[in-house]
Amino acid sequence: MDYGLLSPISNILLDDIKLSHSQTIGRKLIIHTLGTKPSLDGVDLAIIGVVESRNSVEYIDQKYNLNEIRKYFYSLYPGNWLCKIADLGDVKNGDKTEDTYKCVTRIVSDLLKNNIIPVIIGGSQDITYANYRAYDNIKPMINIVNVDKSFDLGDSSKPITNLSYIGKVILEKPYNLFNYTSIGFQTYFNSQEEIDLMEKLYFEYERLGDITCDIKNVEPAMRDADLVTIDLNSVKSSEVSDNQKFSPNGFDGREICAISRYAGISNKVSSFGIYEYKASVNDEATAMLISQMIWYFIEGFNCRVKDDNFNNPEEFNKYTVLVQNQELIFYKSLKTNRWWVDTPLITNLDNKNNKLSLLACMQSDYDNAVKGNIPNRWYKAYKKN
Repeated sequence: MDYGLLSPISNILLDDIKLSHSQTIGRKLIIHTLGTKPSLDGVDLAIIGVVESRNSVEYIDQKYNLNEIRKYFYSLYPGNWLCKIADLGDVKNGDKTEDTYKCVTRIVSDLLKNNIIPVIIGGSQDITYANYRAYDNIKPMINIVNVDKSFDLGDSSKPITNLSYIGKVILEKPYNLFNYTSIGFQTYFNSQEEIDLMEKLYFEYERLGDITCDIKNVEPAMRDADLVTIDLNSVKSSEVSDNQKFSPNGFDGREICAISRYAGISNKVSSFGIYEYKASVNDEATAMLISQMIWYFIEGFNCRVKDDNFNNPEEFNKYTVLVQNQELIFYKSLKTNRWWVDTPLITNLDNKNNKLSLLACMQSDYDNAVKGNIPNRWYKAYKKN
């Protein structure tokens, strides 16, 4: 790890840790301090702050730090966790935003190569693009899940912003995006042109109302995700501090923490980011919410169960359903009762995933298939191929 790209944790926070209870998270973390560049051997998750927001459409040259978030997170008590966590400090802003992107990409790439999950907190959501680029030499194709009120497709012909970074992900080489899913989509924040484009590309989106009616609806998408990014503007204004308030509609604190836990519990998620934090003097509510979201992500990580070994017939049940001349093969884990369905990928020389792909689903998808209805997730994955 190149610690020259990172600013260490402040002495103020280190003093707070010394005064905290011996069982709090702050007393158990591996921390990058001014005099210590810790080894990451055995580390499972690494927290990284990014205060870059110059490409935000709302940028007003406001300086802020992430001390309040860290203060509250350090003061929490861990669950029955076995994982090892490090706080690496904050990525130093470059002379240009693109320089910061390169630093984020390099740091995240180094962590991924060492099987360490980066947990990014702070700046504008276009940092997700730098996170995505870190996979270029790690994994040929990835899935992105964005918890957001809008799709953030934007106009990719214009410079990148926090409202257009997904357009850059889709159109800029190398092409490594297989699927994009938007969680918490609200129609009135998205143009019809963007909605049509999501349909044309066979990308997925779950409306806010569908998720709040049953939070479990996010689980299959999270189980298939590699990168999860959360925009704090997806949280309703009553749940956050004055400077953070955006809309009266959105997820409440319990729901956004549950979503964070689903991201953590996914065996596939290898990076997690919380963005669009707007610090203010009276910022306790937002800082505490973010600290709890991180807590729930780590809690989920500690509950991961390897339940997709479909080479061992004693660990799953297999169901074959004929639907509209399509043979759908479902698998149900006997460890967790989670479901998958086979999605055959088309064979060609350009296909980086030339194999059968297991798509996460729910029992309701199987039940609907039995009734003669093709699951929507399966249909979009099939058409995308």
